[in-house]
Amino acid sequence: MRPWIVGTAACLVAAAAPAAAKLQDTYWWQLQKLDAPFHDIKHVPGTTADLEAACLQEPTCCGFNSDGYLKNCCTEACVSVSGTDLYVRQSAPQPAAPPSLVPLPTKFTRGTSSLAVNAAKFQFTVVEPAGSPPADLEAAFSRAAALMFLDPARAAPGAGALVELKVSVANVSAPLALGVDESYELDIPADGSAATLTAATLFGAYNGLTTLAQLVRFDYDSHSHVIQEAPWTIIDAPKFSWRGLLIDSSRHFEPVGAMKRYIDSMTLAKLNTVHWHITDEQAVPLESTTHPKLWNGAWSKRERYTHEDIRAVVEYARQRGVRVVPEVDTPGHEASWCVGYPEVCPSPSCPMPLRPDTNATFDLISGIFEEFAGQGRAAGSAPIFTDEYLHLGGDEVSTTCWEQNATIMAWLRSKNLTADGGYEYFVKRAHDLASAVGRRAVVWEEVWQHFGTALPKDTVIEAWLTTEAPPNATSHGYSVVWAVDGRWYLDHLDVSWESMYAQDPLAGITNPAQQALVVGGEGCMWGETVDNSDWMATVWPRAAAIAERLWSYDAVPQTAAGLAGVRSRLSWFRCAMNRWGFGAAPLDNLLARSAPSGPGSCYDQ
Repeated sequence: MRPWIVGTAACLVAAAAPAAAKLQDTYWWQLQKLDAPFHDIKHVPGTTADLEAACLQEPTCCGFNSDGYLKNCCTEACVSVSGTDLYVRQSAPQPAAPPSLVPLPTKFTRGTSSLAVNAAKFQFTVVEPAGSPPADLEAAFSRAAALMFLDPARAAPGAGALVELKVSVANVSAPLALGVDESYELDIPADGSAATLTAATLFGAYNGLTTLAQLVRFDYDSHSHVIQEAPWTIIDAPKFSWRGLLIDSSRHFEPVGAMKRYIDSMTLAKLNTVHWHITDEQAVPLESTTHPKLWNGAWSKRERYTHEDIRAVVEYARQRGVRVVPEVDTPGHEASWCVGYPEVCPSPSCPMPLRPDTNATFDLISGIFEEFAGQGRAAGSAPIFTDEYLHLGGDEVSTTCWEQNATIMAWLRSKNLTADGGYEYFVKRAHDLASAVGRRAVVWEEVWQHFGTALPKDTVIEAWLTTEAPPNATSHGYSVVWAVDGRWYLDHLDVSWESMYAQDPLAGITNPAQQALVVGGEGCMWGETVDNSDWMATVWPRAAAIAERLWSYDAVPQTAAGLAGVRSRLSWFRCAMNRWGFGAAPLDNLLARSAPSGPGSCYDQ
């Protein structure tokens, strides 16, 4: 059993489960795979009807479970339990179950009809813009069709089947950037006439195609494809613009093919940002033309990224509406640079933080940044990374190695700086180098704690230490990315999807202007114990909980009954990912990426 992260009497609120039965002006809401332990009154043998009648005779009975135990009114959090359902007395009918879509659309209506889809004749028609469709949109059509029609139909459906999606995109030239319009509207009639997808940009169209792919199911009885609950009208847009995953390719090298596969998995949940932690103290796999010995610090010569490799990953992501934000985490976390350039480190035995007292350090950093942006010494070359944002790190800096180095300490004294002042000097200079190549800096929370409002106003703070940082930073006009450790750190294998879903990036922020400064958040997949062999099962399906909070935000109430519906949808999504070839782990694992506990259905694990 795993506890739901919900409050008192949570079992008594709205649910998303099968239809309720009415008895003596009482409605019985069925909450699937949920129980209220420690609230047993007594065991009553018999049918569901017998339990309903028995509960009505008990003054304190609020419901019962499918094992036959009457329950008194819940005063503690409910728990998720496979194989057990909870029935709760209510005074109104139970709402319909939410659709099996992840993330849940922000606004939708649906009907009751089953609509056949003719896979053999299905076509995507671009209505707007006129002329030849953009190549990126045509590629997106092919990807959507592969997801929609994974199972071959045995025979074509008859008349009245859906055969066409008409697509209109107002601006196919809008560049991929933070804040680009990702909204879409999807209309699917029940009579087989053409469905329509309307979007402001290509990136909104990609999101609409993902939703359509999730709606199309294979019916094993008819051996054909169907869309249930037609007609559909979906008007959808994300709450937050930065919906990311941190991928760490320093602790373990992630091959280019694996990076592309990770990006593919992200698009299924409408995540749109890769925070690429490409270098750290263990290894630097990054090629540098201005400093060719930099990647001497890679794990091996086979575990390196050429500029062409990185450009290929960035372009692959762009074609799918995913931004790539690189991180160069200085002055700490870069001991691997000492292999090729020992002069930038305090000593071989105490290699970081990087030296602040030599221009060699900043020449190396500026060379990397210039190559990222295709400027300065890299002018004439295409940028390696195209996004406006550049993560500068700045976290977990201990100045002990500086304090043990007489030369560094003498330089600090000559500048009237303490070791702590040297840290501030370093961070400011790195920030200036990023600005010089037209990049907007993102920094970890320690930098905010250190500098506060002395930071340039265009700095983005990534909150990872405390939940107090977002209200604090936004109150001073700074943008924030929410990624608090212990909550959205995916390397914490014991953090459940329920806990991740319970997090609120806007907690403690009531001012709308401040709320707007929380640009989004991300799950962080630190790479100490993960590589291409287990990345998918470690990230998924838990990251889908993060994805939905960042897209749908508060569309689902944070209650046990509301979360019962989330669990049902995430269970479906996990199994859909497996069908599409992505190895998502069992949803109810006590530890992420654990193997199934035994034989069983994908939907019950």
